[in-house]
Amino acid sequence: MEQYSGSQIVVLEGLEAVRKRPGMYIGSTGPRGLHHLIWEIIDNGIDEHLAGYCNRINVTLRNDGGIEIEDNGRGVPVDIHPVKKIPTARVIYTVLHAGGKFDSSVYKVSGGLHGVGAAVVNALSKRMLIEIKRDGKIYRDEYENGGHPVTKLENGLLPVVGKCNKSDTGTKIIFYPDDSIFETVEFKSDIIQKKLKEIAFLNKNLLLHFQDEKTGVTKSYIEEFGIKSFVSYLTREMSLIHEEPIYLEGKSGEIEVEIAFQYTDNYSEQINAYCNCINVVDGGTLVTGFKTGLTRVINQYARELGVLKDKDDNFDGKDIRNGIVAIVSIKHPDPQFEGQTKTKLGNTDAKSAVEEVFTQEAQRWFDKNVEVLKSILDNSMKSFNARKASDKARNAVLKQINEVDTRSKLASCSSKKPEECELYIVEGDSAGGTVKTARNRRTQAVLPLRGKILNVEKASLEKILLNNEIKSMIATFGCGIGDDFDISKLNYDKIIILTDADVDGAHISTLLLTFFYRFMPELIFAGKIYRGLPPLYRVEYETIKRNKKTKEFQYLYNDFELDKFRKNNDFKILNIQRYKGLGEMDAHQLWETTLNPETRILAKITISDNIEADEITSTLMSSNVPPRRTFIMEEARYAKLDI
Repeated sequence: MEQYSGSQIVVLEGLEAVRKRPGMYIGSTGPRGLHHLIWEIIDNGIDEHLAGYCNRINVTLRNDGGIEIEDNGRGVPVDIHPVKKIPTARVIYTVLHAGGKFDSSVYKVSGGLHGVGAAVVNALSKRMLIEIKRDGKIYRDEYENGGHPVTKLENGLLPVVGKCNKSDTGTKIIFYPDDSIFETVEFKSDIIQKKLKEIAFLNKNLLLHFQDEKTGVTKSYIEEFGIKSFVSYLTREMSLIHEEPIYLEGKSGEIEVEIAFQYTDNYSEQINAYCNCINVVDGGTLVTGFKTGLTRVINQYARELGVLKDKDDNFDGKDIRNGIVAIVSIKHPDPQFEGQTKTKLGNTDAKSAVEEVFTQEAQRWFDKNVEVLKSILDNSMKSFNARKASDKARNAVLKQINEVDTRSKLASCSSKKPEECELYIVEGDSAGGTVKTARNRRTQAVLPLRGKILNVEKASLEKILLNNEIKSMIATFGCGIGDDFDISKLNYDKIIILTDADVDGAHISTLLLTFFYRFMPELIFAGKIYRGLPPLYRVEYETIKRNKKTKEFQYLYNDFELDKFRKNNDFKILNIQRYKGLGEMDAHQLWETTLNPETRILAKITISDNIEADEITSTLMSSNVPPRRTFIMEEARYAKLDI
């Protein structure tokens, strides 16, 4: 037995844990994690704004690769911390879980709840400078290589480097991400600008000024009407049922509620939820409260105005929400998010608060705007009648799906425990045959698709349900679709899209993801959808071990890895094989690289921004060509060509 003692237990002090496992704190070390550093610092300024002390945040992309974020809030405290006995500012930027957000006397409402944001940014930066304006003085602190202070204290305090007016307060942060941690340290101007625009919508009268020193681009964002303008922005290219968005606001206890919504002639609903300016992608209790209040109020008016007769059933919630675009934003003193990524709100009082405010304020609004109310009731009745008329046809199709014989295509697994089963969706019988041979038959099932599935963005549900490939998937999954969807009946813990690394493979993946996003989004939100990542190259090389030449090989998954491999002088490359498809690998190679849970690489499909996901899906998959052409032209500069 190997010796196992206390000497083998590694204790990571201070910010070392962040540098060791950055993904735990910022999600990834790719572009998304890189830009998350900016949001963490901006959040501090937003918290000052919510507390009533900040009305401007400046964000500057510097020529030297750094980023500068300055707010005109109260300025971070610079006095000696009573416990740590060092300047409080230094505590905030070097100690995890330290900040004013744990004390309700400082911030009644806060987006960053864990007190790790500023310290994490420091930990993941090779250099960070802090400038604080308080009490007519300008204080400065500086850190290097992951949060190590380089500024010498003067009598235990930060040095004063200048003077300012006593009314001139705030905090300026300049940081340079560590290129030994991040895949890229190049900030994208358009990503930052899009985020600032969203922040402006969610924070009335907060001025956000952006400057890119490299390109000379400057832009300011400020929204007088907040989320009402947000809804107008989201519906700018849609056909509207009523001209102006409906805006409601109110307070229930300590919870502040804002709701804005507008009806369009679309057949889907789009409800975007925010708690303390955090986009809760999976919704939660605040969305439930909005839906409940909306359904009750509209059905009540439908009865009062005679739209629904005594013998009629009530409108279903989906009838009422058909075509709606809504923003639900609340400020909560103690939000409880489900999961580390804050994608769902769990507070039960949020549901009752939103429902109460909506019910009271909507009745007042509709009593003064009867024509708009009538247009919404007409829209609900059309949806109600269309649903009734299509129920029979839909049920007939669903019955066919339940009777689909998938045995000719599906290679099922022997285990009957969904929590240990996986389904690989592959393109074509050739790849399907290889995967079937290579897989673990006990836990891994394979469903080959014959050709490309229907583009669901352009089709009705009835037409979608008649597509053979989609019928096979629905029958295989076992959890139904539409109103009959029940994720608890899903037969697999993971659904893995496995396609070739070419244009056709990418197109098939996109079609599948569009189908999942539009008709089974719960699978994505529950973390059930993955993409398998087979290697792109197999490299044979010669190396010297113990004065003997030996031949070895290694799998590489992208061009970046290949370039890095080529620059290594410790061995001689003999042959590089590029895999254009899964069929070019034998069963053993496919198992080792792509199917073996111990060695494979899977990419979980997640949605971090519902609004962006909806816009991009509509742009790329709809039949409206001009917006798609514009999007492709604008994004082409970020694409990588494989020639």
